[in-house]
Amino acid sequence: MLEQMAKNDYVPLFATRQLKGRTLFRSFAASILVGICFIFVYRVRFYPSESGKLERWSWIGLFLAELWFSFYWFLTSVCRWNSVHRFPYTGRLSQRFEKQLPNIDIFVCTADPLIEPPIMVINTVLSVMAYNYPPEKLSIYLSDDGGSDLTFYAMLEAATFSKKWLPFCKKFKVEPTSPEAYFRTALEPQVKDPVKVKEWASIKKLYEDMKMRIETTTRLNQIPQDIREQHKGFREWDFVSSKHDHQTILQIIIDGRDSSAIDIDGQPLPNLVYLAREKRPQYHHHFKAGAMNALIRVSSRISNGPIILNVDCDMYSNNSESIKYALCFFMDEEKGDEVAYVQFPQSFYNLTKNDIYASSLPVAYKCDLPGIDGNGGPCYIGTGCFHRREALSGKKYDHKECKVDWKRLNNTKAEESASVLEETCKILASCTFEQNTPWGKEMGLKYGCPVEDIITGLSVQCRGWKSVYLVPQREGFLGVAPTTLLQMLVQHKRWGEGHLQIFLSRYCTLLYGHKKIPLKLQLSYLLYNLWAANSLPTLYYVAVPCLCLLKGFSLFPKTSSPWVLPFAYVAIANRAYSLGEFLWVGGTFRGWYNDQRMWMFKRTTAYFFAFVDTILKLLGYSKAAFVITAKVVDDEVLERYEKEMVEFGATSPMFYMLATLAMLNLFSSFGAINKVILLDADELSKVLDQFGLQILLCLILVTINLPVYQALFFRKDNGRMPSSITYKSIIFALMACTLALY
Repeated sequence: MLEQMAKNDYVPLFATRQLKGRTLFRSFAASILVGICFIFVYRVRFYPSESGKLERWSWIGLFLAELWFSFYWFLTSVCRWNSVHRFPYTGRLSQRFEKQLPNIDIFVCTADPLIEPPIMVINTVLSVMAYNYPPEKLSIYLSDDGGSDLTFYAMLEAATFSKKWLPFCKKFKVEPTSPEAYFRTALEPQVKDPVKVKEWASIKKLYEDMKMRIETTTRLNQIPQDIREQHKGFREWDFVSSKHDHQTILQIIIDGRDSSAIDIDGQPLPNLVYLAREKRPQYHHHFKAGAMNALIRVSSRISNGPIILNVDCDMYSNNSESIKYALCFFMDEEKGDEVAYVQFPQSFYNLTKNDIYASSLPVAYKCDLPGIDGNGGPCYIGTGCFHRREALSGKKYDHKECKVDWKRLNNTKAEESASVLEETCKILASCTFEQNTPWGKEMGLKYGCPVEDIITGLSVQCRGWKSVYLVPQREGFLGVAPTTLLQMLVQHKRWGEGHLQIFLSRYCTLLYGHKKIPLKLQLSYLLYNLWAANSLPTLYYVAVPCLCLLKGFSLFPKTSSPWVLPFAYVAIANRAYSLGEFLWVGGTFRGWYNDQRMWMFKRTTAYFFAFVDTILKLLGYSKAAFVITAKVVDDEVLERYEKEMVEFGATSPMFYMLATLAMLNLFSSFGAINKVILLDADELSKVLDQFGLQILLCLILVTINLPVYQALFFRKDNGRMPSSITYKSIIFALMACTLALY
């Protein structure tokens, strides 16, 4: 009776609403499907059976590419079919649970002080320390896989600075709470508020002084002796051989239980813990997944918060209410117990106006992932994610066993002193602890894949848990986007490689998720798992029609034929819808154009090399490696990035591929134009009728490749294409054209 009354009084802590415009999208998708069917009919009906062998195989190859594109379009449509948006009610959360909010453990991961500067790392740490949440219930853990005393020193500086920064944030409702980001974007207070002006100037000077000290030690790569003597933690580095060979270093920098751990206003400070897990050359450390698992174990002894937030070291908090947003889903009385994680989108603060490298992936984060959420729950993307500890630790969902009474939850912390905890927890981060245990298999993050986050989220969902995707009005986290083309391509190569490995492993969603998650969610995962596989049909469509144009093979309907209509409709309608969608999520026309260019660049280079490397790994000819995306660039490169000039100033196999394909498209276009110029009016009309679509395709590809041609022939700055690539790409393209002609 009491349970029934409670249900009648139930008011949800969040709402789920269907995205508007679903009927319009479904009608559009149906019309595209009809067009695709007509294209298939054309390919079969007009198969050139009486033509030469080369022409027949060119036709078949193009048909297979179109079949693949149609299948991938189907997967995209499945993702968008049932999009939902989530809306948390933080006011209701505060009314109901203000005194019973749970402990939150926050994990920040870094790996190399040269690629991920310590000043950037501590800005992220300070931003999450300043959440609008009871500080005594926050514990921040930094995993330093670089094992650097420079990063440890920066953490000590951050701990001291936090005593003034946290009260400042609370008093003036600072957003964002990263000092670097705040002083970069905030306007200096007006003179009419002298108190704020004085405090603002004071805290800014404190930050700039701290920044100068940290950057100086980083540049010198040495901690001054007088500073080393001020904290016992530096003694640990007396026993460090290298960043790949050292003992566990664990230091509780701020112990929130200590009565002296207070800010200048007398308020308690959050726990702050530094961890460099043990590394030995003879043991595989499993990259970020291994670091996260060590943090899960160590934090379970020190603070044991039931909710864990993990962020990359470059993803600072941009919304101080993010914790309460996430708790609305975990603490909802009806549906909260089944939620394993709440995923926020990745956003970036250093994007150019038109996002030259299409790094923000706005359509993926604002269209695809809300659709995947509606299909059963978003994937875990590795950062900006709140986890339920027991779900991340391998527990299966059971409605009765996983029921949590948050009002009676005992937020206990360890009773041992900080020094005792430091010693007893070291074993939890040792190289040998995981041997013959379920860690990395059934517990914690999964091992053996470059995108460990994806298979971890999938395994959690397959254990019966649900996940939620939340896009708040103010971004929850902001990070650093790649500032060079090569950085972006290398990043996508790693992602494409990892996703393809998932598809070809036992974690393929069609096998691993069979009868565990909905079929529509299984198919949604394939949208990303097959990124690398897109490279082959894209390469075929980019290269073969151009070569066939030189040879005189027609692969498309005549422009005077009614069969041109389905090709025209599918191509134009798809691009028009893509443009409309891009503008709807806040992009610009030039941003969409850049997105189309990078879509082609990624498919013809990054995903192609990811595909090849994955096959080589399966055959035993290559080993797995984890590449960290650099977060620092020199001033000259940064200046070109801000001017939206594509950066080609490096020698890479990917650039050889890009330049060769661009030159192939250019030579094919020149060949077609040359033929057209020499024809009389009647012959010109016939040629344009027969080869109109092929010529148009070549010209579109040339237009997309304009930055490549500028880098090859016209630019004089250091961001131009290296001369060796220019010469070799011309030779390769000429050889391909010669073979096509003869």
